[in-house]
Amino acid sequence: MSRVAREGRVSPLLFTFLAFISFVAIIYSHDFSWASSHVRSPQKHQTLNKTPASPVELKHKESKETRETMLPFAVGKTPEDCDIFSGKWVRDNKSKPLYEESECPYIMPQVTCQEHGRPDKDYQFWRWQPHGCNLPDKKGTNMQIQCNLNVGVSPGKRMLYVGDSLNRGQYISMVCLLQKLVPESGKSMKSSYDSLTVFTLKDYNATIEFYWAPLLLESNGDGLGNNNVSERIIRKGSMDTHGQFWEGADIVVFNTYIWWMTRLKMKILTGSFTDTVQEFETVTANDAYRMAMQSMLEWVQRNMDQTKTRVFFTGMSPSHSRSIHWGGKADGNCYNETTPIEDLEYNWTLHAHESIMRITDEEFSKTSIPIAFLNITRLSSYRKDAHTQIYKKQWSPPTPEQLADPKSYADCLHWCLPGLQDTWNELLFAKLFYP
Repeated sequence: MSRVAREGRVSPLLFTFLAFISFVAIIYSHDFSWASSHVRSPQKHQTLNKTPASPVELKHKESKETRETMLPFAVGKTPEDCDIFSGKWVRDNKSKPLYEESECPYIMPQVTCQEHGRPDKDYQFWRWQPHGCNLPDKKGTNMQIQCNLNVGVSPGKRMLYVGDSLNRGQYISMVCLLQKLVPESGKSMKSSYDSLTVFTLKDYNATIEFYWAPLLLESNGDGLGNNNVSERIIRKGSMDTHGQFWEGADIVVFNTYIWWMTRLKMKILTGSFTDTVQEFETVTANDAYRMAMQSMLEWVQRNMDQTKTRVFFTGMSPSHSRSIHWGGKADGNCYNETTPIEDLEYNWTLHAHESIMRITDEEFSKTSIPIAFLNITRLSSYRKDAHTQIYKKQWSPPTPEQLADPKSYADCLHWCLPGLQDTWNELLFAKLFYP
């Protein structure tokens, strides 16, 4: 136990900062055990669906073993042979969902599936169960945090999500998990600079923020209303353009994926978007993505204090646009799907852009930064039932032809809330406190 806790001098501001994150734990009603009850599953589950450790994870494990000091926010660590990203979905009618859609006024209408007529709620009642262990014990977290507070931690903490609409969904999930425990007068949600959204917990002097940067580098897709640009253009070496709004954050969760998949080629702006005459290079999407990964890692190394800040990167979020991939009809997709894929050997990456995953692994493995990889791809690939489908606010009214064939305009990329992305935050919670 730390000196602060022993002497009973825990500052309310120090504790409440960490409490704003641990709120997520408090509202989980299911009672997991952790390392103390590391229950092994049958042998067939020790290898089935075992997610190979990527270079990102290996590098992170090496760094945490050699570091003399504990990573920021850590109160324990994952058992050595436990991979929390390898497991199965278990029906859970007692602890799920973690909140009701109608309880959270901050959910965007693009993911409010019940409000927009989805006839079932089955997608809300699934819990992720790792094979060889359980997720952290939520009830004991408050006590552990109090016992591990560092004297030098200051108030006014920031948790920041940076990326595209999928990362925004995870951000809103976190806000929904926390907001119902705070009185109306103690919270606010504001947007500024066309890209930054800030949820403030006033009494806790803490913020949870989202910054819209779908390609991370400065691009023609930045700012509100630029989602449907006809071609992707990124500005070379422009991470600082957005990065000025990220400096000082204590927890940063990056993602970028889907915007790289819309074109085989991308334009690289060598000057500025304000130049009268603009010069471009044309490169493959893979080369452009590698440039973005390198720029992000360089920016983190230059601007993030590893003794105070934790950095995460969320893996690819799978789509379910062709049901033939999981044994369905040749012309089907996620529309009308109400149950997860049961085949644990189903491999979505066979139908995805594996080259992007390889680039992430290659670039992250070269860095000494202890960046944590949220390997949500495979576990999410089973959830063909969890997409918004047609049950969302449409940017334009469906045509008569679309209405006659609903699967033709089903969204098989984004996810309903509450739902799958709440699990992503459970896993973020585990990696934050138990790296």
